[in-house]
Amino acid sequence: MPRTIVITGASSGIGEALALSYARDRERLGLLGRSNHRLDRVAEVCRNVGAAISTAAIDVRAHAEMEEWLQRFDDEGPVDLVIANAAIMGGSAALNEPESAEIARTLIETNVLGVINTVQPILPRMMARGRGQIAIVSSVAAFLPLADAPSYGASKSALLSYGLALRSLLSPRGIRVSVICPGYVATPMMHQESGPKPFAMPPEQAAALIKRGLRRNRPVIAFPTTFALITRVGGMLPDRLRRWTSRPFRFTVSKRVDPDQDV
Repeated sequence: MPRTIVITGASSGIGEALALSYARDRERLGLLGRSNHRLDRVAEVCRNVGAAISTAAIDVRAHAEMEEWLQRFDDEGPVDLVIANAAIMGGSAALNEPESAEIARTLIETNVLGVINTVQPILPRMMARGRGQIAIVSSVAAFLPLADAPSYGASKSALLSYGLALRSLLSPRGIRVSVICPGYVATPMMHQESGPKPFAMPPEQAAALIKRGLRRNRPVIAFPTTFALITRVGGMLPDRLRRWTSRPFRFTVSKRVDPDQDV
């Protein structure tokens, strides 16, 4: 019997790559994003390889709509895996200038509250069943403060803490929780950012690494390995040394060209 999987931010980037990969396994997928026409395109490809697909164009910040749809989808077949992937990028539009208050608020609402809105409606049901898996997409930015995107880094650090805390809480209840910390992946989000993009990889490779890590129930799925190690070490450096070593990697972030674009 196919597993039932929910993926947010499924209309492009990592979410789309995961949807297509799980569709080839003929899983039952619930795909969420903000763009109907992109979701329809991804859903069509997934159906063509044999997956059962349901879609919903919902902003993850809309907690009531998220709860209603997720619980209805779970009623139709218990959800085995939730991948909370939807997120946005934002930061300084010019070097040495702070990000705007609007960007900061939107980032936290989408990247942090959006994950909570994705996980919480299903969590009590998984606990009652004594099984299930939750995957929270953070970033290697969780390990290293970013002067040019402070709210983005803060959102990803929050998700790392939230996910690992849930793992400790829920492991005795039979629920697996993993936090995914990708480096640069060639998605529309990555192309918003100027500056160096070391070890960038295609979304399909990222999806394969995520699937493998989830099968192995890894607490943190961080990749590429070398880049993840560099950011972890960088985050532990003394403040003055950390700021000095990060100078060559400063960047700016362009405004989102398409408001319907997901990760």
